[in-house]
Amino acid sequence: MAYHQTPMATGIVDHELPYDSHNTYDVIFFSDSVHTTVTHDPAVATQWISETESIHRRRLHHLIVGLDVEWRPSFNRYIENPAATLQLCVGRRCLIFQLIYSPFIPSAIIDFLANPRYTFVGVGIEQDLEKLEEDYELGLNAKTVDLRRLAAEEYGRRELKNAGVKQLASLVLGKEVEKPKRVTMSRWDNQWLTRAQVQYACIDAFVCFEIGRILNASSASASASASASA
Repeated sequence: MAYHQTPMATGIVDHELPYDSHNTYDVIFFSDSVHTTVTHDPAVATQWISETESIHRRRLHHLIVGLDVEWRPSFNRYIENPAATLQLCVGRRCLIFQLIYSPFIPSAIIDFLANPRYTFVGVGIEQDLEKLEEDYELGLNAKTVDLRRLAAEEYGRRELKNAGVKQLASLVLGKEVEKPKRVTMSRWDNQWLTRAQVQYACIDAFVCFEIGRILNASSASASASASASA
């Protein structure tokens, strides 16, 4: 087990499991420790979904899930690389599912994303879902809330509709999020993600979850659904 501290109250503990199928980490973000599973194995992803739904069984009727997607940057405007990882975060549990190396998408992931009781939150989440739909026909019916719009409404500041995770985390959580280009622009299609990649991917999804929880995204989603059906 190896611990790596990075600036600004973040760090990562690598559990260094002896498996090719998956590894686990504890990602430190200020006072929170997020247990993170990285895998390309459908069975491991299915187990994560099952455990998460069991842990949060009393709030499944309004579950909030932080969601993010990463892919290898393309420097050719005519070529776009497929989504490499899907990050899901509920509470202090995060899954980094390596879509690009998985032999298939397990039904547990498909059903989880399609569950009408779950609200998926992120920054630019509609674009992430479009990417998943285009590359994997995944997430077509996911119920989403864009945190930029939610924050703009909550704080009465229209300019927040163009904010990023970094600005929203500072405003809503009072915490700084690092987004170094050497990580954001890195090879997300690597079979073995670096600790820096795991830490970044986890924190992004966890911060989205926390912002969604604090701004009560599930209620916002319910209100939007009611307005749409009225």
